[in-house]
Amino acid sequence: MSRGLLTVGFVLASLLSAALHVALNSPISPLPLSLPSSKFCSNNLLQGVIKLGEGKLVGPEDVLVGPDGVLFTATRDGWIKRIQPDGSVEDWRFIGGPAVLGITASRDGDLLACDAHKGLLKVGDGGVNVLATRVDDDGSVIRFADEAVEASDGSVYFTDASSKFGLSDWLLDVLEAKPHGRLLKYDPVTKHTSVVLSDLAFANGVTLSPDEDFLIVCETWRFQCLKYWLKGERKGKSEIFVDNLPGGPDNINLAPDGSYWIALLSLHIMQGSLGNIPLIKRIVATFPKLLKSIHPMKNGAMAVKVAENGTITRTVDDSNGSVMSFVTSALEFEGHLYLGSLATDFIGKLPL
Repeated sequence: MSRGLLTVGFVLASLLSAALHVALNSPISPLPLSLPSSKFCSNNLLQGVIKLGEGKLVGPEDVLVGPDGVLFTATRDGWIKRIQPDGSVEDWRFIGGPAVLGITASRDGDLLACDAHKGLLKVGDGGVNVLATRVDDDGSVIRFADEAVEASDGSVYFTDASSKFGLSDWLLDVLEAKPHGRLLKYDPVTKHTSVVLSDLAFANGVTLSPDEDFLIVCETWRFQCLKYWLKGERKGKSEIFVDNLPGGPDNINLAPDGSYWIALLSLHIMQGSLGNIPLIKRIVATFPKLLKSIHPMKNGAMAVKVAENGTITRTVDDSNGSVMSFVTSALEFEGHLYLGSLATDFIGKLPL
């Protein structure tokens, strides 16, 4: 047999082996990712933020304003930290691990926190208590607790970003582009956790309307937010609040004027063939070295203000990430916008 035929045979055998390996071992069965068509004009206003707690905060993902203007944030070193009005940073409560994401105020003065590994937590002077780790309806594990909001009756609505992939595998969730996310409800009286909405494309931020007649939940990989009615004739039904956003919505917060601030994620993976050809995504997901070579987040940051009718009324951004990048939350308080980020060591404060 000639050397040429041996070479061809070797190549074919190698390709067949690789194809079989992908078919048997790929952790995803992906769909094409539908990308937004919307555009925006950059203003780079986020390059002018005041840096709060610089050098003392490791990836402050979410921001909460407490009594007397004290800020709270959860950082990747396992702490919930307080930032006093004078700028000083205090270690407040230790949770442990890098997975505490969204935090919100509870009616009794404690905080509610979503830990992607541990579930829904309550944090206060009495320590850290786990409220929910499973859905009682079906016994399924809360794999990726992300963000929460408490209603006036004490019910807690919170998101499970993906019921298939955890925090360390979030990139696989975007590659697969299937709706594994859920909106959950924790009842403080019965201690029961139930599913409110399923089939969400990476369920992320959640907030209540001023009158609590509906809530809004973000679907990051669908580039949209849903409105879910809690009262009235449409109670129990959902509809699109805003779609075709110029980035994936992360956290959402109610603004003082009744509109909403939404932090948007910009992804490299959205561009080119990788986001739209399932076979390529399947191959990349199978080989760890290929997966690690992907740097999905673009060097930039953006947040938008959306009116109650779903119209974008304002944008702020840092187009090249020279000051802020990977902004995950935007909260308005007393004429300033406070911005959390998994990629900075400070909280941004932008005068409005």
